[in-house]
Amino acid sequence: MGAVQESQSLLLEVDRSDRPIGLVEKKDAHLKGILHRAFSIFIFRKVESASQLLLQQRAFHKYHSGGLWTNSCCGHAEPDVPIEITASNRLQTEMGFSCPISFLGTFYYKTDVGNGMTEHEIDHVFAAFHHPSHIHPNPEEANAFKWIDMKELENALLTEPHEFTAWFPEALSIALKSLSKRR
Repeated sequence: MGAVQESQSLLLEVDRSDRPIGLVEKKDAHLKGILHRAFSIFIFRKVESASQLLLQQRAFHKYHSGGLWTNSCCGHAEPDVPIEITASNRLQTEMGFSCPISFLGTFYYKTDVGNGMTEHEIDHVFAAFHHPSHIHPNPEEANAFKWIDMKELENALLTEPHEFTAWFPEALSIALKSLSKRR
């Protein structure tokens, strides 16, 4: 049910300046490479002196990037809903918890994600430091999750980049730059 529902939702088509143009069916956006608005959320925590990031493994049945590791939560803007609210709600839907998130910036990208699909997005990056008392991933969205030390993640991105989604490295870079300025 989730995979069918996922492919039938409407996305907010935008121009290169992130101005709304109209609505496009989700699967068409990815098949035709239509630019649309998305978001990525990064949940960090401190364990002793180390920072860790909550990674999500995308559900294997997703129509693109299934089984790949990515940021804590990601999704698309909803028509007529502020993206901060959509992102916050999606965190609860995908991972089973909520917390205040902060907007960090945006980036543009276009890349082939396999299965004849193209991700063409302006991605809005959000982050938080939070240590949830429980994490209950929605199996329609996430296969697994794990906390990873930032040094271990850096090594994994160098040695196994094919294990991560296409948007993850650039979104992570924005999150880390913004968070390092706030410390």
